[in-house]
Amino acid sequence: MKRKFLFAMYQTPRGKLLQTMEAQYIKRCVTVSCKQTQLQIGGLGWEEEFIDCSLYCNYLILDDKNIGCHTALKVNAKAYSLPIQTESVDLVIVPHMLEFDARRFQTMREINRILKPGGELVMLNFNPWSLYVRFQFFWDKKLSDSWRAHFIPRSRMQDWLKLLNFELLNTAEFGLDSFTINHGQFSSASAMFSIAYGFKAVKR
Repeated sequence: MKRKFLFAMYQTPRGKLLQTMEAQYIKRCVTVSCKQTQLQIGGLGWEEEFIDCSLYCNYLILDDKNIGCHTALKVNAKAYSLPIQTESVDLVIVPHMLEFDARRFQTMREINRILKPGGELVMLNFNPWSLYVRFQFFWDKKLSDSWRAHFIPRSRMQDWLKLLNFELLNTAEFGLDSFTINHGQFSSASAMFSIAYGFKAVKR
């Protein structure tokens, strides 16, 4: 699971704006109480922009490189084999991790396993049809061939959610300078123009 592309993307002017928008979106999606258990799969290093890890004492970050807010609890494990009890987590946040995961569907099954009924999933993915993302991908690939990405279309993500009995609560489309939130299904109108997309779903 190498996310070199993600961190390089966040260093670009457009990527810094994307980071700000994604932080705003995640902050709006985090509605659980401080006493509940939350798991973030994949550290970012700027978690303080969307959550106070010192306030959420049960906020866990799973990252094998120990990336993430220094006040949060860390778990060093593989996402496709989570050392977490079944139906024990209230919220899972996956910020651009699944697309760099060779066993991403198995990871989705693990997320489904550890979430309580009624638990929520918040996820961010790059838009595979974005020309800007593709340009950045191929530009960085010239520098290093040590990583691979599997950009996930909205349609496939939606099929996985249905298969695992998740219901979409809202979706987000991150454009070049703004983002929009829709309730329910993904919007196909902005599919070609957004850099990334996100969603919040609930386990039924």
